[in-house]
Amino acid sequence: MSSEIPRITILGSLNMDLVAYVPHHPHPGETLTANSFATSPGGKGSNQAVACAKLSRSPSTLSSPSAAVSMVGAVGSDPYGSQLIQNLTNYGIDASHVTSLPDTKTGIALIVVEAATGQNRIIISGEANHLVTVASQEEKNWEWLDGVDLLIMQLEIPLETVVTAVEKAREKGVAVLLNPAPAQKLPEGVYKGLAHLIVNETEAAILGEIDESELDTLEGLERVSKKFLERGVENFLVTLGGRGVYYMDKKGNKGLVEAEKVKVVDTTAAGDTFVGRYALEVVKGDEKFDIAAAVKLANKAAAKTVEREGAAEAIPWRDEVA
Repeated sequence: MSSEIPRITILGSLNMDLVAYVPHHPHPGETLTANSFATSPGGKGSNQAVACAKLSRSPSTLSSPSAAVSMVGAVGSDPYGSQLIQNLTNYGIDASHVTSLPDTKTGIALIVVEAATGQNRIIISGEANHLVTVASQEEKNWEWLDGVDLLIMQLEIPLETVVTAVEKAREKGVAVLLNPAPAQKLPEGVYKGLAHLIVNETEAAILGEIDESELDTLEGLERVSKKFLERGVENFLVTLGGRGVYYMDKKGNKGLVEAEKVKVVDTTAAGDTFVGRYALEVVKGDEKFDIAAAVKLANKAAAKTVEREGAAEAIPWRDEVA
């Protein structure tokens, strides 16, 4: 890494979240009256960029972050697109590689949050996110990857783009953190030398081609984790909701870090906050990356997020989880 602050780039989705808070999730054919409704910036890519940015600085010192964060993606030529770009800028994120596409709609996420549990149901209409293609990045010559210390990606943009970005990052010596959500089967080549893979239980089952019940025991978690390390992953983490997070790395470190005990209000951005806080530990530049410590810090940040409504606005600042 250079003597300057580390650089984190997120290649991924930007959506406007339309969120309804309801007494319970509706049954088939049931019409519910929401307790409240909110419109807020979201998308896993955007949320993870905001998490990196907010957790790297204090609100009073936007000019003094511990990492420089940039976002690569696409929005439509509509008011939602402008709001999403402005939201990134407000948090000190470089949005110069977020393209506003003419005659295109911005991505939308319809989110229903159950008030009693904070659990959500999400439907995504990707729109402009589907146009973050290999061709669109070839036009930029992938120059935004130059000098990056960590590239973070999800699967709310075309899989082909993610796979190609992994290859380009490998060529340029850029470490990759992949959060494969929503999950789909990945080419085996993606795993070779992949620095960090963070999944939830469902994603682990789909990618590992196992029954989710195999993750119910420590022995099962260890078996599944070993499979991913054998494929070439260097650091593997599976988030387990209220049970915590299980981790294993190629050096033999492994363990289950219990979840923080908090009152859950909204889980929408919990996973994205976890990714952001973990990423900041990755790029700190310490000679020995401590995966267990990174997981604990990420857990703490995610716990703070679920105590609040919303996505980007629910993610804590650095001072709140210091």
